[in-house]
Amino acid sequence: MARPNGNGKSDLAPRASIVIVSYQSGPTLKRCLEALRAQTFTDFEILLVDNASTDGAPQAAAAADPSIRFLEPGANLGFAAGNNLAAGEAQGRWLVLLNPDAYPKPDWLAALVAGAERHPAVACFTSLQMVADEPDLMDGAGDVMTSAGIPFRGGYRRRRPADLREGEVFSACGAATMIDRDLFLSLGGFDERFFCYCEDVDLGYRLRLAGEATLVLPDAVVEHVGSASTGVRSDFAIFHGSRNRLWTFVKNTPPVLLWLTAPLHAAVTAGLLLLHLRRGDAGPAWRGIRAALTRGALDPILASRREIQAKRRAGTLDILRVMAWDPVAFFGRRIVIRPWKGPRSGAA
Repeated sequence: MARPNGNGKSDLAPRASIVIVSYQSGPTLKRCLEALRAQTFTDFEILLVDNASTDGAPQAAAAADPSIRFLEPGANLGFAAGNNLAAGEAQGRWLVLLNPDAYPKPDWLAALVAGAERHPAVACFTSLQMVADEPDLMDGAGDVMTSAGIPFRGGYRRRRPADLREGEVFSACGAATMIDRDLFLSLGGFDERFFCYCEDVDLGYRLRLAGEATLVLPDAVVEHVGSASTGVRSDFAIFHGSRNRLWTFVKNTPPVLLWLTAPLHAAVTAGLLLLHLRRGDAGPAWRGIRAALTRGALDPILASRREIQAKRRAGTLDILRVMAWDPVAFFGRRIVIRPWKGPRSGAA
């Protein structure tokens, strides 16, 4: 690992900066850091952000390892702002985002760096995530976006196909991804209004609109718990997921595609709301949708949309090409990986 000097800066910038945003992550943070110490590729620094945890785990981890660059903003900034804070302090060319409940295999970082060397025109790579307590099942092979504007993790809780190969996915899951730091900063990083959930899909969509691709590298493997801090299907997760999914669709969908698919998006959203009703957790989902559409919240999102669409370099067909055309593909957690054929550009 690159070692900081007395000013907290490295005398020789590392190739990668690994960012971990921790919130009540005591049960998983220790194992995550142990996995990083076992990496075969060692030219990296670790930036650990504490989002006002009360379990003492981040402080204990930083005290035990002086090489960790420890950031304490003094409040819970959320996943989005926490990563943005660390990105501004990072020194590596590559920004590597890793959840504290994701446990990388020893050759994980080496596989990411090797992928970047094979594909010098690509600036974002995502890992193959396996379920931590059921390692025969995938937790995700890249994020998928349906033609209705509904994102999901491809292959979630499905067995890994024998012929799974690297290729282009719609976007990267923020639990274990690597992106060019300068590009991340030039795009404004994560949208901090999202707080957490779908902020990675929103960033991935903005990358697409900027003409940038994302590749999944199946040899870069992490075992992921998922929602270890916030809870699976908690009210918090459902509210933010419902709100932010709608914001992602409104902000980023190209104009022609937006008008064509808005009725479909509304219909699928209504169908998902009915599923929440059957499960007994429709309340936070409905509150999330309402929160997304309030004028005070929606007006800034629409302003961001105008700016994003004015600068986009990718055309509508470029976006459609990497989507799952089936609007309800999420029911089968379909894997959508397209062969990588090199950069494209030309907005339309």
